[in-house]
Amino acid sequence: MAVSGIDLTTLTLRDALDLAILVEEEAEERYKEFASQMELHHTPEAARFFRFMAENEAKHGAELAERRRELFQNAPSTVTRAMLWDVEAPDYDEARAFMSTRAAMQSALHSEEKAHAFFVEVLPHLKDPDVVALFTELRDEEVEHQTLVKQQLDKLPPDADLNPDDFGDEPVGQ
Repeated sequence: MAVSGIDLTTLTLRDALDLAILVEEEAEERYKEFASQMELHHTPEAARFFRFMAENEAKHGAELAERRRELFQNAPSTVTRAMLWDVEAPDYDEARAFMSTRAAMQSALHSEEKAHAFFVEVLPHLKDPDVVALFTELRDEEVEHQTLVKQQLDKLPPDADLNPDDFGDEPVGQ
């Protein structure tokens, strides 16, 4: 499971919102890292797409944070980033030098599928009806996000038959 140190059976709505916000922040940061890598490798289209995904994650995180503020004002959080890993963030090994826009979108699609699987996995363990409702909403949003990415993928031409791994730089002595 992508979370540790969290008892899902006693998860409160405040903690669930905090967890959801952290998931969005983690994904936003990873997309920004990927965008920077793509810019470094002169792959601007993939970088633009990763920046777009980072903006979407930031927007969703801000919406969740506003919801939390409305319900719980400035109550302290008991959930930390150390309690989750890669719930929705793309896997580090998916970034490649000279990555195509299609490959970037496929990475994002995989991340949306991973997030959906997370919510599906945790829902049966939840007891609080408000937490169940929030996580059901988030699970369903992941399906919507998958659909949007798939629609964008369908608009792209196929990739060239080049393997981006063939362009990796070998370490050299200085």
